[in-house]
Amino acid sequence: MLTGGEVAALVAAVVWAVLATFLCVALVKLIKLINAATRVVSEMGDRTPPLMEDMSSTVERANTSLERVEEITANMQSSSEDVSTMTALTRSVFTGPLVKIASFSYAVRRVMGQRRTLALVRTRKRKEEAR
Repeated sequence: MLTGGEVAALVAAVVWAVLATFLCVALVKLIKLINAATRVVSEMGDRTPPLMEDMSSTVERANTSLERVEEITANMQSSSEDVSTMTALTRSVFTGPLVKIASFSYAVRRVMGQRRTLALVRTRKRKEEAR
């Protein structure tokens, strides 16, 4: 039979053997994980230059489009200023004479209205005198 110390040593040896097995399994899995990560990083390194080239061409196209938009904006601003100038010129050319015509027509209507009123008053006086 085994003594107490031998049983304890045997149990300790089995525990260390199981622990070493678990550590070996964990270490193998860790190595597989590191290998997979290395492959992913390597693939990313292979895919990155084409992506950077695509991004570069996209940025160049966007820059070209922005330059066109800038030109269009400048042209619109110039056109807007031209329209503003034409509006001011048209207003100055037509507003003065239109105001004069409007005031003249108002004066003529007022005089005609006063003449009608005066004519009505005279007609009534004549009718009253005739009675």
